[in-house]
Amino acid sequence: MNKENTPARVMVVTGAGSGIGRAVAQAALAEGYAVVLAGRREAELSDVAGGHPLALAVPTDVTEHAQVENLFSQAVERFGRVDVLFNNAGTFGPAKSVDEVSLADWNATVAVNLTGSMLCAAAAIRAMKNQQPQGGRIINNGSISAHSPRPKSAAYTVTKHAISGLTKSIELDGRAYGISCGQIDIGNTATSIMSTLDVATGALQANGDLLVEPTFPVAEAARTVMFMAGLPASATIGQLVITAAGMPFIGRG
Repeated sequence: MNKENTPARVMVVTGAGSGIGRAVAQAALAEGYAVVLAGRREAELSDVAGGHPLALAVPTDVTEHAQVENLFSQAVERFGRVDVLFNNAGTFGPAKSVDEVSLADWNATVAVNLTGSMLCAAAAIRAMKNQQPQGGRIINNGSISAHSPRPKSAAYTVTKHAISGLTKSIELDGRAYGISCGQIDIGNTATSIMSTLDVATGALQANGDLLVEPTFPVAEAARTVMFMAGLPASATIGQLVITAAGMPFIGRG
């Protein structure tokens, strides 16, 4: 481990090149964490790292087991331990009715959103079990789709419901080792990827209407993740929902 600039805590962020992952990585660096940035696009990761002495960019496809193992090996080699994993990498998948979704698109969505999350959690847990002192925290990025879906989102919705099961299973399996796991379910934060849902110009509703939906700043989502990450080991948040105020999610419109 490089002893220079040794941080108090170390966070691994997947999907760190853009959107929520980028905002969380930047917030963690600002709070003095060492941050290991994972994502498929090296240029974007390097841009987020910005030459910061406590930022390590590791290009990673979370669907590839060997690449995930390399990610956590590099994290431990550089910084000595892993305290927090923000399990964030994901894709919306096909915007199609369930009968229109191809097997290839289904498998690709499951591979990133679910299998990738499992692989990263497993690697993080192995690191957290083996380090001294033992323990750590995993924060899974779910979605409000883990509670209620949008039309034409079968692949995405199923994977986000599955993340809820993964979160609870990790929490149970990690208890003996001081490892906790929680989930943040975010709705309509203002990122570039949200433009694919057209929430600002008219998102498809359950009754077939198009409705302009409110959004909220991604910095607030990042601030909430950092609150979860900063809890003492004696406390955890099992599941937290943060959405844009007035979003058509609670109730019937």
